[in-house]
Amino acid sequence: MTTLPIVHLLQDIQDLFQFFDDPKDKYAQLIDFGKKSQGLPAEDLIEKNRIHGCASNAFVKIIQNEDQTFLIQTDSDALIVKGLLTLLERIFHNQHKSEIMSINGSDLLNSIGLGNSISGQRSNGFTNAVEKIQREIAK
Repeated sequence: MTTLPIVHLLQDIQDLFQFFDDPKDKYAQLIDFGKKSQGLPAEDLIEKNRIHGCASNAFVKIIQNEDQTFLIQTDSDALIVKGLLTLLERIFHNQHKSEIMSINGSDLLNSIGLGNSISGQRSNGFTNAVEKIQREIAK
């Protein structure tokens, strides 16, 4: 399966969220993403995978594939946060390091139309998640 470039994935997500005029509908979509997320098994809900700076418990597991792309798996105990993290899974799925490193978390939220729709605390947590992923793959 060919992975779309991040710019195309962002456009697809942007198109989805532009469909909603009411921020409550955007929240409902994020909650739906969170409900459909597979999350992480209990053994991966460990301190090493914790995303610091989130109000809820949030985790990310990063797996490097043989072709130097990455698989990102996330989880949270809050459905909206879990939905936001699911967006990162979709965007970063099987992407190369250079693509992932090119993303700015707050710019990402603004580009898909969520920058003004979610709380500052969730926005900061989302940015912290992007930065944690980038730190981990930069090693």
